[in-house]
Amino acid sequence: MDVGFIGLGNMGQAMARNLVKAGHSVTVYNRTRSKMEALASEGAKIAESLTDACHRPVLITMLADDQAVEAAFFEHAHGLSALAQGAVHISMSTISVALSDRLAEAHRNAGQLYIAAPVFGRPEAAAAAKLFIVAAGAEQTIAHCQPLFDAMGQRTFVVDDKPSSANLVKLSGNFLLAATIECLGEAFALVRKAGIEPHAYLEILTSTLFSAPAYKTYGTIIANQQYEPAGFKMSLGLKDIRLALAAADALATPMPVASLVHDHFLAGVAQGSGDSDWSGLARLAATNAGL
Repeated sequence: MDVGFIGLGNMGQAMARNLVKAGHSVTVYNRTRSKMEALASEGAKIAESLTDACHRPVLITMLADDQAVEAAFFEHAHGLSALAQGAVHISMSTISVALSDRLAEAHRNAGQLYIAAPVFGRPEAAAAAKLFIVAAGAEQTIAHCQPLFDAMGQRTFVVDDKPSSANLVKLSGNFLLAATIECLGEAFALVRKAGIEPHAYLEILTSTLFSAPAYKTYGTIIANQQYEPAGFKMSLGLKDIRLALAAADALATPMPVASLVHDHFLAGVAQGSGDSDWSGLARLAATNAGL
């Protein structure tokens, strides 16, 4: 397939690389040219502008936040007008429900197709093409794009025909991960304060009650106290919890744990840990325990 790909961060670069490996024609765009050049050496084409990347039958965006997506499609970059009628935009970014609804309406009015397909998985999963993709939109459009999803992920979950439903599922999942990290951090602070060796504690947890991948992944990071380099920045975790709370407010759904986690992320960012991994919530818990 002929694909434009915008956004070559920790996740996007690996995803675009896997599309190239799968034999798709991929034209990439990123504000940092060196990231495009790295992929060009592997067979990708370089777009000289964002609008150039949009001149493809399918466009994938993997941008950091609402602001970046709004700038690409509704502000100076004019990505919306650069897409042809009948072209497909696959938004794989973690964005707000409200912006996803706005994109769906704008693409519909322009005669374009739109799918929301955010992903679950850290950069190492993206590199291994092991992402879990949560897609929502028209069934026929999702089926058309399935070869692209297959090149980037191990499984695609289709939610329904309303694109923003996928964004809501993604935000709820990130909330659950953040809450898990918060609880792990508090538990590790407790046992460390008592002098229990954290790796031995991790072995007990993950061999008995908590064997899920999230506990193993984040429990290991916390036991090692290795919060840099970030696989997913704390500042992005704060952004996602804000978006989850905004969606909850719109649906009149109280989320008291999300409010607590939001405040702890905010404290971490205020204390200069915004670029640390979001599992750095555990460092905050340890500090609060006097460790």
